[in-house]
Amino acid sequence: MLTFYFHDDGTYPNSKLPVLYHPDSIRDTDTMQEVFRANNWKNSWINGIFPYHHYHSTAHEVLGVLSGHATVQLGGPAGEQMQLSRGDVIVLPAGTAHRRLQQTEDFQVIGAYPDGMFFDTKTDKQGEYQQALQEIHNVPLPQQDPVTGDSIWR
Repeated sequence: MLTFYFHDDGTYPNSKLPVLYHPDSIRDTDTMQEVFRANNWKNSWINGIFPYHHYHSTAHEVLGVLSGHATVQLGGPAGEQMQLSRGDVIVLPAGTAHRRLQQTEDFQVIGAYPDGMFFDTKTDKQGEYQQALQEIHNVPLPQQDPVTGDSIWR
């Protein structure tokens, strides 16, 4: 597992918590949702990643790549670009900006949230940032890593 830190840039809050990257961690993507559920990451969906910077201020998020490849930017416009492919999993703390830059035609991810929390989607709209800071502060830490089941961010 690798970790990445992204700092608040005044538009995208990001987080003091690290992004967790589990490369090639769940090769059998048919079981990815089951692994997430077993570790109490629920309220899942299957789709892609928005092509614009966004973040969630009310929940942490796990994204697991079911198929294809994509280049994703984390941390906002000055953030890092990351190549994701089938079996890769990233765990995004609440507030972490992310967007898809490019993808293969078959790119799909599964997203889920600790304890099945509901999530919002924030961008760079005026007035969102200050509200998001308070919301992010109130998001509880998950009990388990969605891949390993180990304690997370503690």
